Amino acid sequence: MKDVLSRFKFRGDTALAELFKQDAQAVFKRSFSMKEPVLIPIPLSKERQKERGFNQSVILASLIGQPILQPLMKIHQSKQSKKKKNERLDQKGMFQIKQTDAIIQRDIILIDDIYTTGATIYDAARILKEAGAKSVSSFTLIRS
Repeated sequence: MKDVLSRFKFRGDTALAELFKQDAQAVFKRSFSMKEPVLIPIPLSKERQKERGFNQSVILASLIGQPILQPLMKIHQSKQSKKKKNERLDQKGMFQIKQTDAIIQRDIILIDDIYTTGATIYDAARILKEAGAKSVSSFTLIRS
């Protein structure tokens, strides 16, 4: 799986996401019973988006077939994959919110490719809850 994720995320082989479509949809349906959830892919910083040319979390979210919003902005930092566990856990303020009206009193599901320490998900969830989200859950392709 490490090799597949590396090809998908770092070498731009975005077609690999289709391998997960059926399973992602089935697991999502089993895991979430909210009536009208809103998917929010974890954003990349502008610099990382430019470097990669795509956001892997947006691609994964699009496989699920639910409404997608992108109200978060990622503040550019060094790569998560290069940080030690304690450095990841100590991070706060990774995101800014650019729009709140569409998330107030909504059930939000954050979408990301990999859950390592949870720091990214927790920080994004915190800012969304502060902005008025009814609930925030997460759905990731891999847990490492």
